[in-house]
Amino acid sequence: MTTPAINLAAGSRVPAVGLGLWKLPKPAAASLVQQAIRVGYRHLDSACDYGNEAEVGAGLRAALADGLCRRDELWVTSKLWNTYHAREHVRPAVERTLRDLGLDFLDLYLVHFPIAQRFVPFERRYPPGWFFDPDAPDPRMEFARVPLAETWAALEELVDIGLVRHIGVCNYGTAMLSDLLNSARIPPAVLQVEMHPYLTQEKLLRFCREMGIAVTAFSPLGAPSYVPLGMADSGESVMDQPVVLAAARRHGKTPAQVALRWGVQRGTAVVPKTERPDRLVENLAIFDFELSAEEMAAIGALNRDRRFNDPGVFCEKAFNTFCPIYE
Repeated sequence: MTTPAINLAAGSRVPAVGLGLWKLPKPAAASLVQQAIRVGYRHLDSACDYGNEAEVGAGLRAALADGLCRRDELWVTSKLWNTYHAREHVRPAVERTLRDLGLDFLDLYLVHFPIAQRFVPFERRYPPGWFFDPDAPDPRMEFARVPLAETWAALEELVDIGLVRHIGVCNYGTAMLSDLLNSARIPPAVLQVEMHPYLTQEKLLRFCREMGIAVTAFSPLGAPSYVPLGMADSGESVMDQPVVLAAARRHGKTPAQVALRWGVQRGTAVVPKTERPDRLVENLAIFDFELSAEEMAAIGALNRDRRFNDPGVFCEKAFNTFCPIYE
């Protein structure tokens, strides 16, 4: 099975459905990655901060050794953590990720957040997380004075030397993207942001289309990943909405499949996360139906500008530090 893909300005194609690896427990990671590749996934969305790249790498190596796919058929994304924004730390950070994943290069490397934090040496703690010193009497985030442009220039150098094929950013808005485009030698290939029917981000999506930046939607199902973290209420699921349920009945699909189809039909890639093998198959099975214009509009009208993953909220609650990046 070949998963439909979205096009990058540089000519590459990103499978429209990937497997998000956030919160995937280490003991389950290797086998789940193998299973995902076996059922047809060719897009994996990883990050240093997820803390499971070594286990993901074990799954990748096993899948490749078993002949489930070739490396050139895979799209592997990872992300630069906040503590590695300074130019001198960017290459060591990607080299650690590559070593853990067992790869020679990444297809895409993203700046995880537009937040520069004080460097934590690799040998002291990896991944470093959000606290500078979690054992301090009053642990907090500590910031570093690193311009975003310095970080981007260091990512461009990774492309020059072949460690990554494409570079991009996460959690940027239009103003930061505009500033980046004005100074970048290599423009960002991809923006990854939270995007679902409760957070449609129409202006941001339109801006990216006009600028030739592909968009990947994380948390494309909205609340479910955040309920266990206390960052969403159980009653906030878009999959319980009547318009989503009605579309699911009409098409003989699950509400989750409708929400994912809505995302890819807008022209974005989606990276849902699951630990269940049955859901792996379900989340890929969204290319044999199409939502009508009326269904797309009705689902888009659910927008509440509800952002579940907001550092301006969770950093203060969890890390004792006010850290807003959105207005």
